[in-house]
Amino acid sequence: MKKTQLGTSNLYVSELALGCMSLGTNQQKATNIVDRALEAGINYLDTADLYDQGVNEEIVGKAIQGKRDQIVLATKVGNHLKPDGTWFWDPSKAYIKEQVKESLRRLKTDYIDLYQLHGGTIEDPIDETIEAFEDLVAEGVIRYYGISSIRPNVIREYVKRSNIVSVMMQYSLLDRRPEEEILDLLHKNNISVVARGPVGKGMLSDEGEQKVKEKGEKGYLDYSYEALLSITDKLKNLSSSSQNSITSLALNYVLYHPAVASAVFGASSLSQLENNLSFMNSEPLSKEQYLELQQLTKLIKYDKHR
Repeated sequence: MKKTQLGTSNLYVSELALGCMSLGTNQQKATNIVDRALEAGINYLDTADLYDQGVNEEIVGKAIQGKRDQIVLATKVGNHLKPDGTWFWDPSKAYIKEQVKESLRRLKTDYIDLYQLHGGTIEDPIDETIEAFEDLVAEGVIRYYGISSIRPNVIREYVKRSNIVSVMMQYSLLDRRPEEEILDLLHKNNISVVARGPVGKGMLSDEGEQKVKEKGEKGYLDYSYEALLSITDKLKNLSSSSQNSITSLALNYVLYHPAVASAVFGASSLSQLENNLSFMNSEPLSKEQYLELQQLTKLIKYDKHR
């Protein structure tokens, strides 16, 4: 699988990344999914301290034992877990520097390749947060850092004030908000995008019609239920004419922009993983195919995330 440089870092990440949030808590099942992903050429695994209240990091840590050197390991911080299972937003330097120790322990590693702020608002002590990440880089505890955010105002501040190498954000054919004001900005500044949700909760996959019925009954973003069904129907036709799976069309769409280094998908089963791996049998989109896909959906704008 093609590897792409993540921003200005020395990390080269696979075009597809395994989002580990959906792995579940069965260790053997999770390990099987991770092993198959690695076998297919995926080297980029993404988790967070928040997922399953830290258990997900433990599951990932056990799954990658003996394979650490094959992996670009990413996790996230900023949601302060409390003993009762709830959390509050905490981007303070003290919390970040304390919590990284817990992530390292759970992941059974002595370094994290990419440490990401798991959210962020414009009211945060941004300089203090950046200082925490810079300290961890200097200490060798993390190699690089980034943010996971869909807030344009926050992203712009980190572009101006930090050495982030990546921004993880929701991006798909159904959620094209990054195209309006973020993708070109990050590309110009040599900061990579990691696209999460590239198959729109499965509604942009080969099981799209069923997923719309399960998850899109009340609509999705600016799309009504009927509009979602119409889009999945049109995607079926495009898939048939191009001989590419619907899933691979959706993944290739988000990877088309040069700012996007990797598309992160979740998998709770080997069959879900294999469906996403259909991407490997596809060709990159031509400009004509890209525009044809783009015409199926609309360009919506960020409004609540300012």
